[in-house]
Amino acid sequence: MSANPSLLCRPRSAEAARAAGFAEVVSADGNADDLARLVAARASARAPTHPLLWLAGEDRAGDLASALAATGIAVRTVVIYRAVAETALPAELRDALAGGELDGVLHYSRRSADAFEAIAMAAGIDLKSLPTKHYCLSAEVAAPLRQLGVDTIMVAERPDEASLLALID
Repeated sequence: MSANPSLLCRPRSAEAARAAGFAEVVSADGNADDLARLVAARASARAPTHPLLWLAGEDRAGDLASALAATGIAVRTVVIYRAVAETALPAELRDALAGGELDGVLHYSRRSADAFEAIAMAAGIDLKSLPTKHYCLSAEVAAPLRQLGVDTIMVAERPDEASLLALID
């Protein structure tokens, strides 16, 4: 990497890093594979002497360490957060969803789509019969909804939040 260290990260982390005062922040604008390509492209002919630190969630779709292993770049992954799925929909949300009063649901991960499907089914809500649109970050995120038979699914062009939000009318 360059003599002046920079922070290479995903979009949300880039925003937080800039706000915290990091001078050079480069965003991969995508998922862990996009980040791996960015890191590899910015690495010098030989791998950094020390491992890169990847601050990550407990459950993640990609593995930066594995993606960079072939380049000789070592990665130390540290879990700094975890998501805990709700086991039931709050009554107000359950009633609004069942009544077709929600225009759409944002799905950021396969895990959250699976969890949403489970709590909707537990509440007796048939997702495939509702007019509610499902905005998904990727085809992988949309998979459990498609398997259920939901046909009101829209998938982001790129796996980033800006592309996901651009789907909303």
